[in-house]
Amino acid sequence: MTDSKDPMIPDGEVNPYDTDYQIGQDNIVVNVGPFGLDIHNRVFAISGLAVVAFVFLTLAFQNQAEPLFNGIRGWLTTNLDWFFIGAGNIFVIICLVLAFSPLGRVRLGGTLATPDYSYLGWFSMLFAAGMGIGLMFYGVSEPLTHFSTSFSGSDWAPLGGAVGEAKDNAALATELGMAATIYHWALHPWAIYAILALGLALFSFNKGLPLTIRSVFYPLLGEAVWGWVGHIIDIVAVLATLFGLATSLGLGASQAAAGLNHLFGLPLGDTTQILLVIGITAIALISVMAGLEAGVKRLSEINMVLALLLLLFVIFVGPTLAIFTGFFDNLFAYLKHLPALANPVGREDPNFASGWTAFYWAWWISWSPFVGMFIARVSRGRTVREFIISVLIVPSLACVLWMTVFGNTAITQFVADGYEAAANADLPLQLFAMLEALPLAQITSFIAIILVVVFFVTSSDSGSLVIDVISAGGKVDAPTPQRVFWCVFEGLVAIALIVGGGLVALQAMAVSTGFPFTIVLLIAAVSVVKGLASEPRAS
Repeated sequence: MTDSKDPMIPDGEVNPYDTDYQIGQDNIVVNVGPFGLDIHNRVFAISGLAVVAFVFLTLAFQNQAEPLFNGIRGWLTTNLDWFFIGAGNIFVIICLVLAFSPLGRVRLGGTLATPDYSYLGWFSMLFAAGMGIGLMFYGVSEPLTHFSTSFSGSDWAPLGGAVGEAKDNAALATELGMAATIYHWALHPWAIYAILALGLALFSFNKGLPLTIRSVFYPLLGEAVWGWVGHIIDIVAVLATLFGLATSLGLGASQAAAGLNHLFGLPLGDTTQILLVIGITAIALISVMAGLEAGVKRLSEINMVLALLLLLFVIFVGPTLAIFTGFFDNLFAYLKHLPALANPVGREDPNFASGWTAFYWAWWISWSPFVGMFIARVSRGRTVREFIISVLIVPSLACVLWMTVFGNTAITQFVADGYEAAANADLPLQLFAMLEALPLAQITSFIAIILVVVFFVTSSDSGSLVIDVISAGGKVDAPTPQRVFWCVFEGLVAIALIVGGGLVALQAMAVSTGFPFTIVLLIAAVSVVKGLASEPRAS
């Protein structure tokens, strides 16, 4: 609740933002069932049944599933790449306008609210939110792929290989490869997260509404958010988050399998990946039952330490000078090529725009309820200005550093040392092939596998918590069995997608659920601006 009267509410009228008022409405349906469940039963029931049906049908019709997923992914990314790219630009523009407008003085939690965390602690958590299976999977493979396609003059080169000029030009190919990579991991994805995180924080901390996606739409929809319109918004959010997480879990399983094959000779294939998903989901279940403090928090701390150790190791035993100079060179290249990379029409690189950028934006958008809710919960007391600047800049710089360390190391190995093993390896294996050329390769590769596994566990655990909060009508302390349900089905969806077509199937479902949620998020951005306009501003 705000600490002053909301100017949107006329004198003598009930404040519909008031939690006690809102929870008393008939449209809010939260039950304690016979099995100790506490659910918003329409959202939970429809989402749960849809996921069960998807898993059953995909496993029952495996031969038909793969071409179907291929067709879905191809059609959406080829025909709607302009839509995804344009939407990403809109989110960045809205964030920048809010940050530097008078609305930037609005404080999350009210004008007298104070931050729950110090800057150091808050920045650390923002950095942690940016780390995940995606950075492990793409940290080497994406920069190396964009470099290779530019260097060879492939149709898949970003910006058309700068109209072919990067062919056989290692310096320009490196510039384009790193600029394209950073484009996918810097301002645009974090603007997507920031919009939804800001909305969740504003309507939860300032307006007293439940911490769920439908609450963000109150300024536009009013009481309708507690009816079927709100149910549909939350159902789309649940499905988008679930399939976005399943995509990450599938990528993690394929990379862990590749690493185990590389180190210990374990066979590759769907069976190994499925066994990994089952085993790691079982670990995630233990973490779920241990609770937030004992589970996710401890695993996140382990993640951060291991990731930092691996990062520092590569910096100091790899091409240290190339990494340090590359960080600033890559930032400059990103800013230089950003207008062309973000252009949604008349592209000279349709394969890159549809095959990479459209997929990424849909994937980030499907992850936005997950990451957005985490960011919202740790950002009380911040002004909108410091919130947006910090959420855009701090994690973006962390991602630039990670991509520079691993990407520039792999590219330098190829250009300066003639080491082509990483460039010629399959995507899940490229990280391990890069580490193979450095000292202590067995140890660092094993640490990388552990990192992937722990990221897998924390993503599954945290993701099941977020999905459960949405499906329970915004309650953050719902019973553990519900999180167990979502955790199990995240694993089952990942298995179904692995069986139903592997990487393409994983990407297809991220794009399919990301598309409708993109529309939801664009409307949510309008609602956030309207909600901010009604708030008192800090001096």
